[in-house]
Amino acid sequence: MSASARRATTAAGAFHKPVATREQAEAETKGWARLASRIAAPALHGQIALPDRQLLAYEDVFASGRCELLMGDVIALADRDPAVQPRLDRLVDGVCADLRAAAEETGRSVPLAECVPDLYLDRIRPGGRLDRWYLRRYLPLALPHTDTTLTLRELADFTLTANGRQLTLNVADTIDSLRHALAPDRRRLAGLTQGDPTEPNIADPLCWLDFEFAGRNTVAGEVANLLWYLMAQGGWLVPRYQPDVYARTLRLALPPMSRPRIEHLELHQTSRHIDIRYSWNTGPGRGAAITRALDGLRGENGSGLEEIHAFLALRILGVIPASLLTGHDLLLVLVKLAESQDPLTTIDTFFTTASATHSHPDDRSSNAPAPA
Repeated sequence: MSASARRATTAAGAFHKPVATREQAEAETKGWARLASRIAAPALHGQIALPDRQLLAYEDVFASGRCELLMGDVIALADRDPAVQPRLDRLVDGVCADLRAAAEETGRSVPLAECVPDLYLDRIRPGGRLDRWYLRRYLPLALPHTDTTLTLRELADFTLTANGRQLTLNVADTIDSLRHALAPDRRRLAGLTQGDPTEPNIADPLCWLDFEFAGRNTVAGEVANLLWYLMAQGGWLVPRYQPDVYARTLRLALPPMSRPRIEHLELHQTSRHIDIRYSWNTGPGRGAAITRALDGLRGENGSGLEEIHAFLALRILGVIPASLLTGHDLLLVLVKLAESQDPLTTIDTFFTTASATHSHPDDRSSNAPAPA
């Protein structure tokens, strides 16, 4: 998560973002320059070379009063106070309008190899992040509500019913299919975008932050990134498994109100079948933001997952290491992965949520990790 570097030293209204190498700093500067006239963005004052790193000096939009909060903060406030909802609606509408404009004004069909590689091609390559996280031979999964532990390879031999739907949980096959769908020579609609549309990278009033991945990005990838962050990363996985990152990248870092949970699981060893009933509870503000984003982005991708399903699967798998998730949470992630690859899944059914009626205590497991 590139926003994890945001809390750098500020002075005289400038925010100094550390960047590891001169090449990375120059790439980010170039990306910012391609976007700064198209979207609301902080001014870039210059580049500072230090012996061990580079600093990019951006306008500090919070110190100047240009912005007040980040999208994640506004969502958290809307979860608690319905009066904040119009503010959140305006912010979501602005984000969707910028993504639509990028597709309409700068979009063209290009091979994936011509797009910014970091969030997709680098993660899906053989030997990359997904292989390391999911293709280990004995990666265990402790099934909730049972005393049984299966490896991911063993799980592939089971059939699954989740909320009444028949699904398949074969992660290795899914990764193989992603490599085909996201091959470097496959052509996709791509436009000039910020590249990482997540809650810590969007300020309110609307201003895009962090241009590490700015440049030509696929429209479907941007949509998948935004929607999965709203659905799972921002309200659940990041605060639960990267709590210091969550606290560092948001201004308020209020306790999240989302609680996806497996309510019931039955394991049938003889027939090798697993039956699951799960709920995806969110705060009311987050649920409304997801619905509004779906409505605002529908023109780019229709009503199904034909365009975004590969990018969505890669976001589901490629952010939090599987070995750090509890068995309960990993199984929920894999259920959503299976749903994303099911041809009968529509974008609306995939992103269906229920609003939590009240907040809940933090029940983070003792094996919740340090930030990745």
